[in-house]
Amino acid sequence: MKAIWNNTVIAESKDTKVVENNHYFPKESIKEEFFKSSAASTRCPWKGEASYYSVEVDGMLNKDAAWYYPQASHAAKPIENYVAFWKGIKVTE
Repeated sequence: MKAIWNNTVIAESKDTKVVENNHYFPKESIKEEFFKSSAASTRCPWKGEASYYSVEVDGMLNKDAAWYYPQASHAAKPIENYVAFWKGIKVTE
């Protein structure tokens, strides 16, 4: 699977995990040069507290476009520290 934004592959993995129709990529599969930590956070009732990254490619910023669970709940442990995408980031094979 590949995550693509602004015509650039920002993550690629053969080992994504699908939860609620979102592909979660192993953290080591993201291209860190495109990711900036964000202060944003949200809480999922069953997965726990999500942290966010903004994605920057060629000077264009996609704010809070990736999320992950640094300390996932027991039920979501398989996706702990895996990264998922939204806000126009295309996930494809």
